[in-house]
Amino acid sequence: MMENGMRYAVLIDADNVAAKYTKNILDELSNYGVVTYKRVYGDWTRPNLAGWKNMALDNAITPVQQYSYTSGKNATDSAMIIDAMDILYSHNVDGFCIVSSDSDFTRLAIRLRESGMHVIGMGEKKTPKPFSTACNAFKYLEVLAEEETAEGAVADKVAMKTLESAIIRIITENANLQEEINIGELGSRLQGRYPDFDVRNYGYSKFSQFLKDFDCLSFRQVGSSILVSQKSAKTDLAKVENVLEAIVRSNGTKGYNLGELKKQLCTKIPDFDVKTYGYSKFSRFVENLPDFRIRNNTVMMVEE
Repeated sequence: MMENGMRYAVLIDADNVAAKYTKNILDELSNYGVVTYKRVYGDWTRPNLAGWKNMALDNAITPVQQYSYTSGKNATDSAMIIDAMDILYSHNVDGFCIVSSDSDFTRLAIRLRESGMHVIGMGEKKTPKPFSTACNAFKYLEVLAEEETAEGAVADKVAMKTLESAIIRIITENANLQEEINIGELGSRLQGRYPDFDVRNYGYSKFSQFLKDFDCLSFRQVGSSILVSQKSAKTDLAKVENVLEAIVRSNGTKGYNLGELKKQLCTKIPDFDVKTYGYSKFSRFVENLPDFRIRNNTVMMVEE
């Protein structure tokens, strides 16, 4: 999120956005800063835009009339783009909110960002990817209005694996010497890679709650900060030792054959790999566990 002192111009494409989303748009934008320009564009002679008239009046949004000069051509887009550039050169705002599901605004978003503007896009889930990724952040109107469809929910679940991989990459690339990253930094970098990312897409209200559903992550509180790291097999070393002890003790005081012990361990913990712990051989790994010793290729417990 940006500081509340940021000034934004919100430009709404009435041809592509329903009036019912007005409150959601303005409420969401209030999280980023102050709205200094509020304009909605369309041909108000068309009956299908009637819903916007009262909504614009109630929310102090300036309706901009734009006739369709030629059939099949979208004059509204041109009017929004021209106004956006006029506002840009007025130097009265710090960012823009472009509300449309039309990919024609992709180049505008890119141009505004090139000029140092913070660009927030808003549109329905049908919005083409080029427009959503051209923005600093992109918000889906259905999510803001809490009207997710079953189809959207399925798509979100599929995307979770992609996000999990991205989170792990970000931690690996940007973690400190302890292989941890501040949760705020992680959120910012994830938003940078996926401008349309929003935890509300997945049914969460907080980023921390969203992350805690990933089994591959660990969390550590330091003062008021939360540090996030990737769980490694080292985290489960105690589990490995407990399984080894149970296997060895199952054979009484006779001990357990080293090769057979490894097979049994891998059966119980399929993802076990000695390389995770810095060893190339299973025997070296076992020898360095304080409760075990190897004699004549047989693993024994060290009794106190």
